[in-house]
Amino acid sequence: MEHIGLERLTGLIAFARTASLGSYSAAARSLSVSPSAVSKSVRRLEEQLGVALFTRTTRSIALTTEGQELHQRALRLIAAAEDIEQTASSLRSEPVGRLRIAAPLPLGIHVIAPALPRFRARYPDVVTDLRLSDRIVDLVEDGIDIAVRIGALADSRLLSRKLAMQSLCCFAAPAYLAARGHPQRPADLEHHDTVALRYQSSGLLMPWPFQTGERITVIQPDAAITVDASDALIQTLLAGAGIGMTSTLLAAPHVARGTLVPVLDAFTVERSPITAIWPESRRSTPSVRAFLDFLQAEFQGSDG
Repeated sequence: MEHIGLERLTGLIAFARTASLGSYSAAARSLSVSPSAVSKSVRRLEEQLGVALFTRTTRSIALTTEGQELHQRALRLIAAAEDIEQTASSLRSEPVGRLRIAAPLPLGIHVIAPALPRFRARYPDVVTDLRLSDRIVDLVEDGIDIAVRIGALADSRLLSRKLAMQSLCCFAAPAYLAARGHPQRPADLEHHDTVALRYQSSGLLMPWPFQTGERITVIQPDAAITVDASDALIQTLLAGAGIGMTSTLLAAPHVARGTLVPVLDAFTVERSPITAIWPESRRSTPSVRAFLDFLQAEFQGSDG
């Protein structure tokens, strides 16, 4: 009976994650197993329960009526199991175990990923699992311990801590500025080559805000080059293409190395808060508390 109980619990986890994420492959990535393992667990569960949980085609799966009824019950069961795990973890004084972190691509690549070796050196018993995407993840359904988000938060069920403000500033390579000179005011950009960012989500160009006292002026330079990813923007600037606007956090490593130089930094604008969020169930987890403190110091250091 004990073996059957454990097998059914495994099947319920696979079923709940598949139903939440919409595919075996997505559930497999979330659980760090193969899609075939998830599929087999779900099929065994269906055999044990005597009901079909999904209708399947060659391209998709969908919950049956019975599956819809059992999905919410399975989520509550898993939440209770995770709460037991987190409570047990909180009783340990040292951070330990797997820590699942979600972040948007640019911040994850330029700020969080380079900091992970320093975190591991400090807490060698913590295994970090960083998941980068511009998709807004559901922390509970995706099993995420901490997520970093930019902008206003909509989910009041989550605990949060402000890490930094995202500031926007212009940057250029030293070679470009040596050849073309430093603009002294935003209007001077008319005489410079500029690189613009187009948002992938909307197809619109990112406007360039500049602050003078309490007043913010927004312009849209006639760009010589337009790209649709922050990483591409920075690489284009590093290659000497001209002046571009991006987050000071993303540019900070290149500024520190001297490969990018702030331009018109007296007009820098603070735009959006960068916030860490985590579920109530993770409140007392030592690894979560340790990473929050570490992350806040990293963001403040990058911004400074």
